[in-house]
Amino acid sequence: MAAAFIDTARISVRAGKGGNGAVAFHREKYVAAGGPDGGDGGAGGNIVLQVDDNMSTLMDFRYKRKYIAENGADGQGSRRNGRGGRPLVIRVPRGTLVRDAESGDIIRDMSDGEPFVLCKGGRGGWGNAHFATPTRQVPRFAKAGLEGEAHDVVLELKLLADVGLIGFPNVGKSTLLSVVSKAQPKIANYHFTTLFPNLGVVYVNEETSFVLADIPGIIEGASEGAGLGHDFLRHVDRCRLLVHVVDVSGSEGRDPVADFDAINAELAQWSPELVKRPQLVVANKTDIMADESLLDALRAHVAPLGYPLFALSAASHTGTRELVQAIAAKLAELPPVTVYEPTYVPKPPVIEADEPLEIEHVDEVWYVSGKWLEHLMANVNFSDYESRMFFDKALRDNGVFRRLEEQGVTDGDTVDLYGLQFEYQK
Repeated sequence: MAAAFIDTARISVRAGKGGNGAVAFHREKYVAAGGPDGGDGGAGGNIVLQVDDNMSTLMDFRYKRKYIAENGADGQGSRRNGRGGRPLVIRVPRGTLVRDAESGDIIRDMSDGEPFVLCKGGRGGWGNAHFATPTRQVPRFAKAGLEGEAHDVVLELKLLADVGLIGFPNVGKSTLLSVVSKAQPKIANYHFTTLFPNLGVVYVNEETSFVLADIPGIIEGASEGAGLGHDFLRHVDRCRLLVHVVDVSGSEGRDPVADFDAINAELAQWSPELVKRPQLVVANKTDIMADESLLDALRAHVAPLGYPLFALSAASHTGTRELVQAIAAKLAELPPVTVYEPTYVPKPPVIEADEPLEIEHVDEVWYVSGKWLEHLMANVNFSDYESRMFFDKALRDNGVFRRLEEQGVTDGDTVDLYGLQFEYQK
């Protein structure tokens, strides 16, 4: 029995929490007042997505839905920093779209081989060695590590194929794929033999090749869930060229023109842009064709639409070489496979500033801490300008700057927010 083809999955991911800073003091024989030497906590592990070309479905995510990276280790005495948490690498098939589960917006298209950090681990807390000053020589406190980022995402696999074979079941798509490539799809004389997309690499010559996908199960009503087409129409989205296979043998009593129009109607229902994609029409099973008028009618129907027609027999290998060369020539004129640009914009975190802030002033440094501030900082990307502007607004709206000014902060003083230091300017 064939393995299930899973091409969508929803998962929850959470990066590791940063380790806590240590409160420790130097202890050594004959050394008096060794001072604070608590080390920093290690950073939490990231959640990293990595393309794995040995994967062809999202089957691995069918039962495991939660992924949590390792926390950073706590700091120790003797200024020993905690070890950073190991990143959790989640492997996905090439062509996987990563979407925000709530909005459906695209976070990343995993079509290249570059790893992608989906969630960043929390920063480690500072040990008490950081807080030693000439006037505070025995700091008995350290900072806790910050929580790592968390996200609910939907993984959606869209096959990376140059060419998509479309058409009704049992018209010979799988046979054609097996003839022109080294793919070995299941082939049988009944409908829905193919239960999941099959990919094959077609070698035209030493310098030219392309990826061909057999898209199964498209019938009338496929865009609304009939047959298998609703599950697999998404895999046509990236194809640069469609090869529309039509049975002209008349062996099943079907009308080739009606079949051609029905499949294109389903493409239009699924995506108005998709039906405008370049097509080559293949009139298949000519070796058992009983009535040539069926082929003539199809040729007359597609010619005004500008679709080239190739009459062939995949089963007897007649005309397949000419088709392959025509596909390669057409692909040379077309733009590369679509790579989707990110559309996701992170929402500002919901911050409930009910708990009080603690503000300490030591040697021109103002230390600000509090649970809600810790939560805010764990959810801000400081490398992004808009995130930094949101962070500044959140501090102002919740009275952080006002309280600092009430306690006497002046221009040029250093403000420390969980290790993030900046020069205060009114």
